[in-house]
Amino acid sequence: MEKKRKSKLKKIIDFIICIILIIVLYIAYQYYQKNNFNEFIRSEASPYTSVFLRDNDIKYSKKPSYKIESNTYNDAMFYKKVKVQKNTPYKVTCMVKTKDVYSKQEQSGVGAQISVEGTTERSIAISGTQDWQKIELIFNSKNREIVNVGFRLGGYLGEAQGEAWFSDFTLEEGIADTNNEWKFACFIFETTDVKIGSNQIKLNVTQNDKQDIVNTIKRFENSCRELSEGKMTAKCDVYQVEAPISKLSYDEEFGYYVAPEDVETQIKNTIENSDYDHIFVVVRLRR
Repeated sequence: MEKKRKSKLKKIIDFIICIILIIVLYIAYQYYQKNNFNEFIRSEASPYTSVFLRDNDIKYSKKPSYKIESNTYNDAMFYKKVKVQKNTPYKVTCMVKTKDVYSKQEQSGVGAQISVEGTTERSIAISGTQDWQKIELIFNSKNREIVNVGFRLGGYLGEAQGEAWFSDFTLEEGIADTNNEWKFACFIFETTDVKIGSNQIKLNVTQNDKQDIVNTIKRFENSCRELSEGKMTAKCDVYQVEAPISKLSYDEEFGYYVAPEDVETQIKNTIENSDYDHIFVVVRLRR
């Protein structure tokens, strides 16, 4: 009888130990899932301010996304050391989602972005609350053999707060373009309608302005061909944009200006599947 009782007690103890082991393994797995950053390194301007984790609930594809959460202003990033060939173009892409992302300074280039650590090379910066969207950074390695590619909540010259999720990273190596025809997209914004301080500023490009711009572009095309003796040609496509510019970026040294983030929404569909080498944006900023 005593032997049976001990045997039963042992089974109960073994069962409890098994349950405890399962719980411990589950907790360890969950911790691993949230803190497995693979080869990415965490970096912060203000250490121990932001939260870095893998998010299995909010993700773009099957794998957990990389999340940065800053409840106070900070410049935080995941970055990875990438081996590159010298003097070679590269394109980095990823999907990004944001929630309540705001910059500390009133300037462009601060938010959720792709960035080359230690440089001003970056993609557009996403702010506010935005659903999943694709962003990309094209850079040239120049004389570098190692590049730290980062996914950032903040900026080279600024800080941000909020939440950002990054997913589906790709790195593509390009090839040198030997084509001597450069393609330019020129966007003429007909209206500038922005709020600066307490003032609502509305400016319009006149018909004479548009004609002057078109004539200038034609002279530019001719000058490229003549000055290079036919070794370089420029082909310029002109687009007139009715949707107004509704915000401007600000720099303490140079004042208000148009940054890529200010016009990205209006021109994105036009340039998304194009192969333009350069993009010009023409707006009226003075009366």
